[in-house]
Amino acid sequence: MTAALRMQNTGSRRVFVVGVGMTKFQKPGLQDSLDYPDLAKEAGLKALTDARVSYSDVEQACVGYVYGESTSGQRAIYHSLGLTGIPIFNVNNNCSTGSTALYMARQLIQGGLANCVLALGFEKMEKGSLAFKFVDRANPMDKHVEVMVDKYGLSSAPVAAQLFGCAGKEHMEKYGTKIEHFAKIAWKNHSHSVNNPYSQFQEKYNLEEVMNSRKVFDYLTILQCCPTSDGAAAAILASESFVIQHNLQSQAVEIVAQEMVTDRLSTFQEDSMIKVVGFDLSKEAARRCYEKSGLKPKDVNVIELHDCFSANELITYEALGLCAEGKAGELIDRGDNTYGGKWVINPSGGLISKGHPLGATVLDLLLASAPLRVSSCLSGLSFPEHWVLPTSAAWFWPPSFSLPWPASAPDFTQGLYAVGSGLRLPGAPPSLLSGPRILCLSLRLRVMVSLVPQHPLGAHPCPTPGLL
Repeated sequence: MTAALRMQNTGSRRVFVVGVGMTKFQKPGLQDSLDYPDLAKEAGLKALTDARVSYSDVEQACVGYVYGESTSGQRAIYHSLGLTGIPIFNVNNNCSTGSTALYMARQLIQGGLANCVLALGFEKMEKGSLAFKFVDRANPMDKHVEVMVDKYGLSSAPVAAQLFGCAGKEHMEKYGTKIEHFAKIAWKNHSHSVNNPYSQFQEKYNLEEVMNSRKVFDYLTILQCCPTSDGAAAAILASESFVIQHNLQSQAVEIVAQEMVTDRLSTFQEDSMIKVVGFDLSKEAARRCYEKSGLKPKDVNVIELHDCFSANELITYEALGLCAEGKAGELIDRGDNTYGGKWVINPSGGLISKGHPLGATVLDLLLASAPLRVSSCLSGLSFPEHWVLPTSAAWFWPPSFSLPWPASAPDFTQGLYAVGSGLRLPGAPPSLLSGPRILCLSLRLRVMVSLVPQHPLGAHPCPTPGLL
């Protein structure tokens, strides 16, 4: 790497995903489960191989995890990927951990501080419902819980399930949404997961089975809640000059917008559980991303969002502007959240089926950029113009992975497919102006390709026991 390239102007620069990799997400505690350094090694090496670069090309690394000792990021990288002396930043932001690592990595390139950065996330979790680790100090979500207790009380169910479950109850009380609408979301996500070999669960259920599975809290059943998971995911991000210098134009996918938003007064002062679980954060992050990218919800084809519970997915439809507030139930009834509708939402199976290793979540979502790099082995498949990925969700479709797609969609077996700019065939000029793009939002508990919400709810384990 030349000094001139390293010292390139420090103005806002374009950032591209050039390599991705992940492990299969698995139940914690399995006899053959890997330790976190091995999980990180598998995901990291896959990403480097995919990017066609060596670890010596990586200038900085942002590593996300929640459950582990301090500096686990260094241990994950040192004896797995290399000892090159680069800065390694450890990130802990609960459900937003993976997306925060991505956010930091992108900023390093965008600000001209680096040209190639590794964003890595991993998690080795415990069986069952996750408990608080410290009882001798203030809990970061105590004020959020206070709002819930004042409005709906407190039960013995997992606190995260109560928070999001109460948000769903409020939606039903305010807009007439039905229990079936939440169940239909879980039914959809479980149905989608059968096509994702990296998903923790790949079982298909009917609506009745979803609604009649074990109750976790009120109307929320176990099949509407995400599980705890072991897993890792990684992405290699690069500047435009790095992409050109290393001849990576044919695989570079641009992140055109990414925002991070934290709580505001409305979270605590409006007596609303919908606000408590992050509606305003998601809405504002989405607004900023749409504004920066010049896109609108109708321009998006595929969305991965944070479905820690089915209630959160429903609420996020409205926060992202897919429908008016209170109209998510109608969107669901029309089938506009799956194949054949306006959007395909959580085609990976979402957290509910795919799993939710906190540090890897969202980074594996970013791996959604893989299908944008169409190759001959994907003959017969076609991909959307824009992807929206949530902050706390994750998934990856490897090049050999085939998934159902509307037969009416155009089929491009070579080059890159991008909104508004059409197809750039291999051998075209090196300009990256017409490459595929990812819309990233940074919200609290979700990412619209990077809805990176930073919010103390992330400080409480969202996963729920029962599927372990």
